[in-house]
Amino acid sequence: MQRASKQVSDLREAVGSPKTLDQSQLIRADWPAPAHVQAWVTTRAGGVSTAPFDSLNLGHHVNDDAQAVAENRQHLTGFCHARGSRGELIWLNQIHGIDVLEPRSSVLDEQSACTPIDADASSTADAGLALVVMTADCLPVFFTDIEGERVAVAHAGWRGLCNGILEATAATFSPQQTLMAWLGPAIGPNSFEVGESVREAFIALAIDDELEATKAAFSANKPGHYLADLYQLARIRLLRTGVSAVYGGGLDTFSESSRFFSYRREAATGRMASVIWRNRPN
Repeated sequence: MQRASKQVSDLREAVGSPKTLDQSQLIRADWPAPAHVQAWVTTRAGGVSTAPFDSLNLGHHVNDDAQAVAENRQHLTGFCHARGSRGELIWLNQIHGIDVLEPRSSVLDEQSACTPIDADASSTADAGLALVVMTADCLPVFFTDIEGERVAVAHAGWRGLCNGILEATAATFSPQQTLMAWLGPAIGPNSFEVGESVREAFIALAIDDELEATKAAFSANKPGHYLADLYQLARIRLLRTGVSAVYGGGLDTFSESSRFFSYRREAATGRMASVIWRNRPN
C-alpha cells in the first residue's frame, strides 16, 4: 500500500489534483425528469487511482489505495455540491439483497452519513440528500416521479433483480405518484453469460404474462450457458410495478474498457458511482 500511495502522490505532482469532476467525465441520465432532479453516473475518468483502478475508482473494498479512494470521493462530492446537493453522499454497503434505505436529513449526522448501511437501494424525499450506488457490471437504476418529489437509486445485480430490488425501491413511492426510471451502464446482452440456474430462477418467478418475455431475455450461447439481457429483465420487473416510462439501457460495461470498470472483464478493478438527488424546485 505504501508503494501505491507514492504512485498516487507522484501522479498528483505530475498532473495536479482536481478539486472536482468535469461534467464531460460523467454521464447524465437522459430522461424527462424535472429539472431539479440531478442524476449522474461516473466513468473511469477524473480520479487519481493508479492501474488497475485507474482512475476514478470510488470503491473502498477493492484493494485500491485508501487515500486515493478518499480523494476520488471528494472529487465526486465537490461535483454534487456544485450542483445543489449538500452534506456527505449517502453510500451503501451493497450485499445483493433487496433492502432499501430511506435516509432523512433530520436524523442524519456526519458519522451516520459516512457509515454505510447494508442495503442495495436508497430513496428519499428530502432535498439535497445525494444517494449513491456503486457498480462495475451490475445495473444501476434511477427512479423519480413526474413531479420530482422523491428520488431513488437501486443496485441491481442478477440476484437482487431476480429477488425484487426494483419492486422494493418502487414501493417507497406513493401509489398516487407516476414513476419513471433510467437504466444506467451495465454489462450488455452480448457479454453477460450465465448458467441454466440463473435462467430458471427468473422463469420460476415470472408472473402473469411475463413468462415469454423473460424467456426471450436469455439467448442460448452454448450447452447450459445463456447470454442474459439485464436491461430487458429490468424492464419486465419495472412494468410489473407499473413503471412503463423506462429510459436508458444499451451500454456495455464489459466491452467499453476505456470508459467503464468491469468486474467480469478484469476482476481486480474499480467501481463507478450512480448518484441522484433533488434540489429544491424554484
